[in-house]
Amino acid sequence: MIQGVDNRGAFRPAQGEIPTSPGVYRFSDRHGRVLYIGKAKNLRARLANYFQPLQSLMPRTQRMLALAAQVDWTVVATDTESLILEHTWITEFKPPFNVQFKDDKTYPYLAVTLREESPRLIITRNERIRGARYFGPYPKVWALRETTALLQQAFPIRTCNDADYRRAMSTGRPCLAGQIGRCHGPCSQLITIEAHRERANALVAFLAGGDTSHLRELQRGMREAAAAQEYELAARLRDQAQAVEHVLEKNAVVLGLDVNLDVFGMRADELAASAHQFIIRGGRIRGERSWIVDVEIDDSLSTLLEQVVQTAYEGDREPPAEILVPQLPDDVTDLEAALSAKRPRQGRVRMRVPERGEKVQLMERAVLNAGENLIRHKLKRAADLTARTDALAELQRALGMDEAPLRIECIDVSHLQGTGVVASLVVFEDGLPAKGAYRKYRIEETRDDTDSIHQVVARRAAQLNRARESGEPASGVYRDRPQLLIVDGGEPQVKAAARALREAGITDIALCGVAKRLEELWLPDDPFPVILPRTSDALFLVQRVRDEAHRFAITFQRQRRSTSIASQLSEVPGLGPKRVQVLLKHFGSVTRLRAATVAELSAAPGVGEKLAEQILAHLNSTAAPAKLEASSEPDQDGGLSNE
Repeated sequence: MIQGVDNRGAFRPAQGEIPTSPGVYRFSDRHGRVLYIGKAKNLRARLANYFQPLQSLMPRTQRMLALAAQVDWTVVATDTESLILEHTWITEFKPPFNVQFKDDKTYPYLAVTLREESPRLIITRNERIRGARYFGPYPKVWALRETTALLQQAFPIRTCNDADYRRAMSTGRPCLAGQIGRCHGPCSQLITIEAHRERANALVAFLAGGDTSHLRELQRGMREAAAAQEYELAARLRDQAQAVEHVLEKNAVVLGLDVNLDVFGMRADELAASAHQFIIRGGRIRGERSWIVDVEIDDSLSTLLEQVVQTAYEGDREPPAEILVPQLPDDVTDLEAALSAKRPRQGRVRMRVPERGEKVQLMERAVLNAGENLIRHKLKRAADLTARTDALAELQRALGMDEAPLRIECIDVSHLQGTGVVASLVVFEDGLPAKGAYRKYRIEETRDDTDSIHQVVARRAAQLNRARESGEPASGVYRDRPQLLIVDGGEPQVKAAARALREAGITDIALCGVAKRLEELWLPDDPFPVILPRTSDALFLVQRVRDEAHRFAITFQRQRRSTSIASQLSEVPGLGPKRVQVLLKHFGSVTRLRAATVAELSAAPGVGEKLAEQILAHLNSTAAPAKLEASSEPDQDGGLSNE
């Protein structure tokens, strides 16, 4: 769209044609496929944003509008109705430019089939069994099998399949499971249908809210049987009571027994987000689930949370009275009203951000799990050989390269408020990091970031030229010649890098820059950036390379700062290497140590008031940035040894 034709005039409605009422709008392409669905409190004001000058729109919005050929809208009475209709249509049409949820539909559930004459407790992935009461979902099926075995021991109910049950009931002979004591349904001829249903209801009450009345009843019966010297019965009741206790231990109490709520944690980056839900019933974690979300069209955390919460309660899933989220959605009132409609007899649903106590800890745990799930998603994608191959091929096509970039080098610059400038060079071979080829650079004098990029690229270009002139074999890890060089930055940084390569006479290495936030790729001689699809493997690879270069540069920059302060402190009389390390450990960072007062320094182990005054005076006298000593010897080009 950025380089194409602006065809919005062909489908732009007249200003007075669009109503000012709340409603839902949808953009479609010329084939009728829905591209994007959104809601608005004022349709006219919202749609006007899509017809601003192109340069004021986000690149992803421009890509959507490049494909659009029609815009339609539906007026509703309230904001709540627009919220519900938007989610319904997104679920039905799955527009490519809306948030896309990769919800694992294979989560296992515990279900009690209450609709049957003789209910069963089963593990199922089918969420549509009529009349069943569901509990979960649970992330690990093996743990669920252990819990089910304990529950069936604590609440002996039918385990046989429907065919065996009907045969046993019609013939009057127990099924095989009943004969060996594995099935305790009415078909075993040991319990009536009514008594069996009461037992199933007790199981449902226990799973729904941690009802411990059944445990107390078992313990009382055990004591009575022991007193009557019915030891076999007492032993059986004891085993059932222990099974109940084990289930309670597996579902540790996190809140009060009367607390029922759901907790949503979220972690996101530029391309994807992960949501994690804890299902708390009776103060215990009864289930959990995770989503991976593709981030699109400038989605904020508020927008993502709104969509995640709606997805969590699709179909017959009923929300609890309280939902904890890390941040309130913008339309929290309408979202609460929509969720409350799913439980008309139980009262209103409230969403809030926890501020203290156990609920804050639970939220932190949910956010931690969301972060871990996002990492696993990224690692799984990075380890996929097919995905890496597709990423390299797609990157070759997008950048117009003659061959796939089997070796990619990326340069990033790091500094602290303009001081202590360093740079990193990381290497990816076949889409995987080659850490043995990483390099660090010191930059003693520079005007700005573009000058720093020019210096580092010039030094790397000189190394490549010397390697070629000396005839160094291509098998050398560090001296291999890259097919693609990436710099962290936009058009100015790319032009500086291109000038350095041109001055070195290098023309066989492709160059691009990756700009943060929008994740655009800038080429040296192109006034417009290359926009890769948000879900593409190529963009994922570029982002991963850029992030690794940034991490390596930051690590080196921190090492230099730590080395600098340590060398300065070692000049203070009475402050040896051990005390220097104790000081750095006590304050945790160089910034906090420099900002400390005499009283705070005196509180550090082994430091008195007099020594604290000497330390503070020395740090103040060396406040001007000094030339830092590197932790490794530089090579002749100013690069440092690998990681």
